[in-house]
Amino acid sequence: MSLGAHYTPYHPKWYRRRVSVWWWLQTWSYTRFVLRELTSVFVALFAVVLLWHIWALELGPEAYARLLVRLGTPLFVVLHGVAFVFVLFHSITWFNLAPKAMVVRLRGKRMPDWVVVGSNYAAWLVLSLAVAVILLRR
Repeated sequence: MSLGAHYTPYHPKWYRRRVSVWWWLQTWSYTRFVLRELTSVFVALFAVVLLWHIWALELGPEAYARLLVRLGTPLFVVLHGVAFVFVLFHSITWFNLAPKAMVVRLRGKRMPDWVVVGSNYAAWLVLSLAVAVILLRR
């Protein structure tokens, strides 16, 4: 067996059409898919900021106050605004994909997609309101 590549007379050559780096901008469904995948970066950003909060709390009140001042700068406010929009897009597309990923059957019949999506949004609303009540109660 030879280790080098060699020419085989009857082997077809691979045809690979050149594809632009921006191929995903040609169709809205592709653009939405790529944007959905990019939202994971902003979800990770929120997780890092949450861990940053916990770390600052562990260091004491002065460190936490410094963190809040830093997060109040215009750069961080804009960054969090952009991240919020992307995380909201991520959540909405996630809930809309749920009926395709999880088939719910009741008495042998498949539940309509709108029931699964609607129950996801209802649970999201209830949990968001519960968290808001807990955080805003003083």
